[in-house]
Formats: sequence, structure tokens, C-alpha cells
Amino acid sequence: MISNTNKNKWLLITLISTAAIPIVITFFEMIITGKDSVVFLENYNPIVAVIILTYYIMLVAFGVFWMLKQIKNVITLKKEKSRAELMLLKSQVSPHFFFNMLNNLYGLVGKDPKKGQELILKLSDMMRYSIYEGEKESVSLKAEVDYLKNYIELHKMRYHKDIDVKFDAQIEDDYKVMPLLFIILLENAFKHGVERLRDNSYVTVSMSTFNDKIKFAIENNFDSSETSKEAGIGLKNLKRRLVLVYPNKHKLSFSTMNNRYKVQLTLNKL
Repeated sequence: MISNTNKNKWLLITLISTAAIPIVITFFEMIITGKDSVVFLENYNPIVAVIILTYYIMLVAFGVFWMLKQIKNVITLKKEKSRAELMLLKSQVSPHFFFNMLNNLYGLVGKDPKKGQELILKLSDMMRYSIYEGEKESVSLKAEVDYLKNYIELHKMRYHKDIDVKFDAQIEDDYKVMPLLFIILLENAFKHGVERLRDNSYVTVSMSTFNDKIKFAIENNFDSSETSKEAGIGLKNLKRRLVLVYPNKHKLSFSTMNNRYKVQLTLNKL
């Protein structure tokens, strides 16, 4: 079924084409006789000459308008596709994190109910942030820092071993960032470092703002015998989100030395 918009478009094209037939015939007559276009128009019926000029001006204008409209449609479709893909990626962040955490809580509730209840409350706060703030295009950097600190406290409460976790944040209040961005890197530091080491594990996190940029760095030690060389879902997710939201406006690097793993992420201010 043809929409009203398409019907109007084809009706306009039909009317212009029909009206142009005698003008096109006149144009070919000009070519066949070999007369100069200016002389031809000057010696021809003034009304016809005006119609010919008007027709070609309209034709060029219509062509430009149609071309610009097609370009706009392509850009709009590309943006909608990127937005849909971004929403899908963001929806994958929370389940990935909470799935791991709920598995840990399952065993803890039976052993230490009081501690399990405290963890559930803290996890509830984090879920609330993920649901309501995570769907936004941007949030304050301070809110993201608080979210990361809650994650760290959540892990400290559930572990039965000493871990050395340091978080240094020197940020300005007016900075905005895509939500749930840094949690993937912090989660990996605990998953591949703290959880697999029996003792002497550490995680060092720093975040700073300067010259309209955000710099995030995280370092942890790990057991090299248990390290997987394949990139996980979280990192693939993170890289794709950065491409969509910070195209040519971010730098992500990884380095490994002496069982120490470090990630640095620099973002331009939104």
C-alpha cells in the first residue's frame, strides 16, 4: 500500500513531467537548429522562454532537494541503528555483572545470613542505579565514581581475605560520561585478579579530569597460569560502546608486566 507522502511525491513528479513535455520538445528544436541558447530564447516567445528557464531551475532545485533528503534519511537510519545497538549493549552490562554477584551471594546467605542481607541491600542500590541511570545517555562523573566505590565495598564485604584496594579520584563536578562504562574494567580486575589469588592481591584505581578529558587507570596483579588470552564479553562490549559514543575521542590501552595488568582509558569530555 502506497502512503500519502509517496502518492503526493509521485503526483508532483507526474505533473512536472507532463508540463515539461512541450518545453523539452522546444529544447531539442534549439539543439537541432544549432541556434545559440541565448539568441534562441531572445527570439522565441518570451512566455515560453520564461517557462523553459523556470522549469530547469525547478528541476535543479528538485534534484538538490531530493538528494539532500536521501542523505538525511541515510544519516537518520544510521543514527537509529547506532542508538538501538548502544541500548542493546548497555542492557547487557547489568546482567553480566549481577549474574556473577548473585552466584556469590547464593552461597554466602547460608553461611552468614546477616552479612548476606547487607550485601543484598547494597546490591539493590547498585541495581537501582543500573536501571534508572544506566538508560540515560550521560550521567555525572561523580555518580559513576560513587557507583564504582559501592562495587568495591560490596566485594570487600563478601571476601574472607585481606585485599588491598585503593581508589584515588580527583575529578571536577561538571564532567559528564556515558553510564556504566568503567564498571567493566573494575569487574575484570576483581574477577581475574582478586578472586584467583589466595593472598597479596591488590587493585589500584585512579581517575582524574584535566583539559576537558577524563583519565581512568586501573591495575591489578594476577596468576599468570590462570589467565585467559581470549577477550571476554565485557571488554568486547566496552570497545563497541566506545566506538559508538566516543568515535575518535577515546584511547584504550592494555599492558602486562610481571603478573601485573594495567588498563588506561582516556575520554574526551561529553
